[in-house]
Amino acid sequence: MGLVLFPGDGDNSSPDVSWSYSGFAAFRRRLAETEGFVLSEMWGFGGKRPWSDVSTALEPLLDHPDDGGDDLSPAECAPVLVRLEAITDQWAREGGGQLLQQHIEDARQLAGVLRLRIEKDVPLAFL
Repeated sequence: MGLVLFPGDGDNSSPDVSWSYSGFAAFRRRLAETEGFVLSEMWGFGGKRPWSDVSTALEPLLDHPDDGGDDLSPAECAPVLVRLEAITDQWAREGGGQLLQQHIEDARQLAGVLRLRIEKDVPLAFL
């Protein structure tokens, strides 16, 4: 069982990105760490720190239920894409182990999905 993020365009041939729940959790933890905070300290992830305490373009992605919840609109996802691409470039320069390489690949796949859904002006769906 896992999680799939995909353009909400009704086209089953559109690209998507998928994770196991634990893989998505690890991916989001690394994104949060790169942004300078610990995800487990945040409200909704076991902590009490409100999201208003952090400033990140990734908030719509990070502060979202693993599956279900509202789709992300094109307006929400455009800044996520820009920041995600910058982080992916940073991670690639850092190099690292197998898990980092997997997160880079996941980030690139997610960026492709985000780019397509912005071009089509459709929401990002979580399933």
